[in-house]
Formats: sequence, C-alpha cells, structure tokens
Amino acid sequence: MRLVVNEPVERTQRPYPRRWWALLVLCLSLLIIVMANTALTVAAPDMTSDLGLSSSDLQWVIDGYTVPYAALMLLFGAIGDKYSRRGALILGLVVFGGGAVFGYLADSATTVIAARAVMGTGAALIMPATLSLLAATFPRAERAKAITLWTATAGLAIAAGPVVAGALLRDHGWSSTFLINVPIAAVAIVGALVLVPPSRAGHHDRIDYVGGLLSVLWIGSLVYMIIEGPHFGWGVRAVTAAVVAGVGLVAFVLWELRHPRPVLDVRRFAHRRFAGSNLAVALFFLAVFGAFYYLTQHLQFVLGYDALGTGVRMLPLAGAVFVGSALTGWLTPRVGMKWTVTAGMVGGTTALALLTQVDGSSTYGDFVAPLIVLGLAIGLALSPCTDAIMGAFPESELGVGGAVNDTSLELGGSLGIALLGSLLSTSYGDHLADATGGSKLPASTLATAQDSVGAGYAVAQGIGEKAKQAAAQAAQATDPQQAAQLKAQAQQLAQGARQMADAVGSSFAHAVAHTSLVGAVILGIGTLLVAFLLPLREVAVSDVKTEEKELVESSYRRLVCLVRRPGPYRPAAENGPGARCGLGRERDRDHYLGCPRPPTS
Repeated sequence: MRLVVNEPVERTQRPYPRRWWALLVLCLSLLIIVMANTALTVAAPDMTSDLGLSSSDLQWVIDGYTVPYAALMLLFGAIGDKYSRRGALILGLVVFGGGAVFGYLADSATTVIAARAVMGTGAALIMPATLSLLAATFPRAERAKAITLWTATAGLAIAAGPVVAGALLRDHGWSSTFLINVPIAAVAIVGALVLVPPSRAGHHDRIDYVGGLLSVLWIGSLVYMIIEGPHFGWGVRAVTAAVVAGVGLVAFVLWELRHPRPVLDVRRFAHRRFAGSNLAVALFFLAVFGAFYYLTQHLQFVLGYDALGTGVRMLPLAGAVFVGSALTGWLTPRVGMKWTVTAGMVGGTTALALLTQVDGSSTYGDFVAPLIVLGLAIGLALSPCTDAIMGAFPESELGVGGAVNDTSLELGGSLGIALLGSLLSTSYGDHLADATGGSKLPASTLATAQDSVGAGYAVAQGIGEKAKQAAAQAAQATDPQQAAQLKAQAQQLAQGARQMADAVGSSFAHAVAHTSLVGAVILGIGTLLVAFLLPLREVAVSDVKTEEKELVESSYRRLVCLVRRPGPYRPAAENGPGARCGLGRERDRDHYLGCPRPPTS
C-alpha cells in the first residue's frame, strides 16, 4: 500500500475504505480555521494593550480575516473543482500556516491585519475543499452522517478556541495564539496526503473567471460595507462599498444567467429547499456569532473571568452541539428536514430570548441554559441545511456547493457581529450616560468609557488608582487638616470608582439584554420565513436530476468510446442503405461524446 493516496476517488468502484479517517483530516482542517476567529476574541485585550490598538485597529484585526475569506470562497471552490480539491486543501493549509507564522512575528497593527488577511485567504481555499472532499468521498447513504460530524466540529471549534487561547495566554503572549495553528496545519497536510484521496470534477470546461471575479467584487464589497458602516459610520467608504456591492451583484446575476457554464447557477435559488437552507444558515450564524461576540465580553469584563475561565465556561455550548447533531441524525429521517431545521431555529430564538433576562446581578449560572439551548439549536438546524445545499449540486460542482454554504455562513456571521455589535455598543453607551448622569464625570472621560466595556472598566480602575494615591498622600501628610482633606478625597474617589464600575457592569448587562431581544426578533422572523420556504415533502429537485443526467451522459460517452470500431472514416452512404450505426453517423456526435475522431483515409 502506497503511503500517499494517488488514485482519484471518482475512479473507485466501491466506497473509499479509509473515508472516516479522511473525515478526521477534513474536520481538523475545519477546526483551525474556525478557531482562528474565536480564539482571537479572548486574545484581543492582551493584543490591544501590547500593540496600543485603537478600536478601529482591533476591529480590522478581527475582520481582516473575514473579508478575503468570504470574498474568495466561490472562485476558489470552482478552481478546486476543476483542478484538484485535495490540492486546494493542501495549498490552503500552507497559506494559512504561513499567515499564522507572519502573525506570530507581527509587531504592529498593520502587520497583524496583513497576517490575518493571509490566513483568511488560506481559509477561503480550505473551507469549500473540506465540504467538497467530504461529499466526493462518502456515498450518499453516509453523507448526512459525515456532514453531521463536520457541523459538530464547527460547534466544538467555537468553544475550543477560547479554551486553547486562554491556556496559552496564562504563560505566553497573544502571539502564541497564532503559532498554535502551525503544527495543526502541518499534521493536516500530512493527513491529507496519506488519507484523503484526490478528487476533481469530471468535465474539462473552462472556468467562468468573469463570474468568479464579479463574485469576489460584490461579496468583498458587501462584507466591507457590513463592517465599515455600523462600526465607523456611513461615510464615503461605506457608501461606496454599498454601491459597488449592489452593482456587482446585479452584474454577477446577469452574467451568470447568460453564461453556458456559470461559476454558480443562480437559478438554484428559485428552489425553495435550496433558498430556505441558505437563509437558515445565514440567519443562524447572524445570531450565533453576534451572541458569541458579546457573551465572551460579558464573561471576561463584567464577571471577571480570565481568558481560560471564559473558554471553559463556553464548553456547554460545544457539548450541546454534539447532542443536537446526534438528535438531527435520528430526527431528520423520521420527521423531515423542515421540522428539524424549524425546531433548531425556534431553539436559537429561545436562547436569545433567555438572554434578555440578563441584568447587573446576573451570574454565570444565568448563562448556562441559554448556552445549552443555543448549542442544541446549532446541532439541529445546521447539518440538514448543509446536506441540502450540498445535495443541490452535481458531483462536478461540489467545491462550488461548499463555497455557497460557507459564504452564507460567513455573510451571516459578519452581519451578526456588525449589526448586533453596533447595537450593543450604542445601547451600552446610552445606558452608561444615564447611569453616570449625576456623577460630574468629565465629558472626555465619559466618552472614553463609552467606547467599550473594557475602556469603561479602565476608567473605573484609573479613578481607583487616584484614590489610592490620595490615601497614600494622606498617610504621609504632617498637617492634620491636609491629611483629613486628602483622606476625604480618597474616600470620595474610591466611592466614585465603585460606582463607575457598577455603572459599566449594569450598562453592559442591559445592553446584552437589549441586543438579545433584537436578535431574537430577527431570528424569530427568519424562522417563519424559513418554515415557509422549506417544502414539507422532500422531493428530488431538478438539480439532482441534472446530476443524474450528467452521470448517465458520462457513462454513455465512455461506453460509446469503448465499443466504436477502429478504422478509417467512411461517409454514411458507404455503409449501405438504411445504415444506423455507421461511423459516418457517429462522426456528428463526436464533439458531444468527447471521443477522438478516427483518422480519415
């Protein structure tokens, strides 16, 4: 047995025997690209203080990964389909690992953002390749189970990222959260060569590069607008990005409708099952990423847990995802995709509704139930949706199918962080202004505290430091009257610091509750739309028929090429009257069949 698997999976007559080991490699590749985002949420405070990042810098450190990741997936998925899906996976892992090394060595905001952009480019190669290789390697009877495990891995990565980053931050700097990706990527590369069979599309048509570049333009502009507008205001850059996204989307749709072999057949969105599944993925990750964004901040800043403690307390989410994934594997064949997905989205809405009860006195125990319900909801809803999206594409377009699923996921996540994050910031600032209305706090100090919950606690800590300095001066003063004044000042400042800290905590808790209410309303409305779109009966869509047609045609081409008699070409008339199967008749089909023409005499 060869160490490196070289036989393409499409040539094997029986299911690939080591497909479950191959799935382990694909899940490991998925794990690091999801963890790259979630780990950064707990490393951000150390990075901010070490590099002196502004709020704008920090936002782009996070989202510098997202823009190329979302924009490039569709084009890279099509390229992987044509040339090599395993090659795209390995190249993506190399680029991702290189970006991680770059991030480890970075010493400024600009270099960190650039490193994150390189990692996002690698992730855009990896993500669609994992799904396309999964779908190509597993027979249809096992594909749903494999996708369930793939989805559960994504849920595990959401919670594992903060745990791993927190453990590293106890003894190492923030840069270690970049370096941990390198050995994992190296293991995944070796595993891909040894365990994952090569795969690519059966056709040799040219890639629709114009459509691919238009997709990069409109998706990249849309994600940029989502990030720039809510966080930094609707200035020239955000408005320009919105215009480019709109024009690019229209041009993309018109081009794809006219192209004979489009990078993405947009007519698929007319099918209710396909459109409903994509909408469910986008809306669900809008809620999940948005909630994760502010829950980690609440656990770290308001409840005072360190990075590792925050990660550990997110683990109920990961465990519940595995339970939900197991349930969906049992429920979906019995009650149908429509009811399983709808139940998952109702669960997600319920989890956000439970978070509306958060206030300044809430403890970690108040977050356990929402985390468990949200994890169950992820497991229930996402696996059937991913299976439905991948099932809508023929075997020749599995990379594109994976890219569509992942683009919906990433657009939803970006919108969730931007929309709910912006709402959280506004609500927090308004509540803090009301809570500190009678404190005679300087306007500049209040503005600093309103920037973020971390800045608010820094202001409270600064006031506390002044109280300690006044107390130390009072202890050293020789004049009793001066000592009394300094002592009174120290007490007043200490009381002000406590009040400021209480105001910051309660304001952020109220902002979490308010933002969760809006998120619950959005997801609740989305649940109704998805329930309407998803068909009650799961019949084969036309795309599956197209796949079957392509399979029959491909087999027919090979059969005709094998049985044709070699020899010189003769016109049909020389085959005798009424000839039906002569070479002259076959010559007209040569171009369609893809057979080489016989030499002419």
